[in-house]
Amino acid sequence: MTVTIALRWLPHGEGLPLPRQQTAGAAGLDLAAALAADEAVEIAPGAYAMIPTGFAVALPNGYEAQIRSRSGLAAKHGITVLNSPGTVDADYRGEVKVLLINHGAVPFVVRRGERIAQMVVAPVSAVALIETEVLDGTERGEGGHGSTGR
Repeated sequence: MTVTIALRWLPHGEGLPLPRQQTAGAAGLDLAAALAADEAVEIAPGAYAMIPTGFAVALPNGYEAQIRSRSGLAAKHGITVLNSPGTVDADYRGEVKVLLINHGAVPFVVRRGERIAQMVVAPVSAVALIETEVLDGTERGEGGHGSTGR
């Protein structure tokens, strides 16, 4: 199934590649850093930085975009999306930005055009909560964290 999404480039994002799924089976569209050509953002170990992507989107009602870490950056450098997954709501029209954190041992430098995260578009369920005094029983019951194993 193909979901059509309008994308508007902002001036600092012009010239960057259109976010896309890199393979036919990929779930996420790679997002690039929209920094100035002569700009670099250094993220020290334990620090975080908001990185612009240079575009805004108009998601259809009933969808969200999840901003997730790229596995290569996480495995090789300890760089992840701090609020992973970040959520872009269908009614948001501002710039998509990525909040990166450095869990690594050395500073990490982000430059223009570097693929920094991925965006996964997913359907959103409409939710109606119904208050009740009693919940139905399950095998797990009220067992909390770690109650089903290690």
